[in-house]
Amino acid sequence: MDGFLVSRFLEQLSAEFPPFDPKQALNEFGEVGRKAVVQDVNRLGRSYQEFNKLIRSREFLSLMEKITDISKLLYDPDYAGGGTHENREGQDLDPHIDFNYHPRRNLHRRLNLILFLNPEWDPAWGGALELHEDPWLATGQNHVTTIEPIENRCIIFETSEHSWHGFPKINLPEDKKHISRRSIAVYFYTKQRPHQEIARPHATVYVQRQLPEHIRGGHKLEDEDVAAIQTLLGRRDKQIQFLYERELKFSSMIERIVNSPSHRVGRFLTWPLRKIAALINLRGNR
Repeated sequence: MDGFLVSRFLEQLSAEFPPFDPKQALNEFGEVGRKAVVQDVNRLGRSYQEFNKLIRSREFLSLMEKITDISKLLYDPDYAGGGTHENREGQDLDPHIDFNYHPRRNLHRRLNLILFLNPEWDPAWGGALELHEDPWLATGQNHVTTIEPIENRCIIFETSEHSWHGFPKINLPEDKKHISRRSIAVYFYTKQRPHQEIARPHATVYVQRQLPEHIRGGHKLEDEDVAAIQTLLGRRDKQIQFLYERELKFSSMIERIVNSPSHRVGRFLTWPLRKIAALINLRGNR
């Protein structure tokens, strides 16, 4: 939806957009990246306080329900994962589906609303929102819908197990390096969800990008092709390292639980039941 807010109010939001803060730009690897997120929008200024009042109002929630046919939508006062998003030169976002439950409130995440605040943007600069059919498919088979991040354009889409989205790398010309891709992200929730749509709780799930379509048999690799391949391999290695370290943390947690006094007491108290269950199972297999 273009022209989502009246121009004067949009200008106020842009004027009070927070400066890039490295402390707000830590990625999942604990490194300072090129994306800064501020979730506490109320501290940013009067216009953001007014914006917050708007999206939490019953009138606005009713409008979203009417547009999407999702009833009993709930506003998130925590802005978990949302708020202001600033992406700088060189940043991209791999195709992903979002976490499906609120991290603290046990609510189903149902809608993403993204409002762009970019008065100047050229499609050649990258950074366009991409809606993927299925990023697991081979290059050329995954249908992608592209939406340019122009000022006062609002995107609303359902959060599901197949709402894959991301954006390609931002590549600005030399005289535009001061520009960044700015947006406000708001997520809405419900207490219930259709049974057929319910999945086990999960964090954001990323799919690493496929090789560019032109890199195939018979193609002579240029320097930029080699750089692209090295970047993709490096990112995959980084992701494997992240998953490995997370697996070690899970294993350590399980080990502490198994070796805890309470677990040992529980095992001792329930051993008669486990013995009976084993005997029943043994007889049933004869």
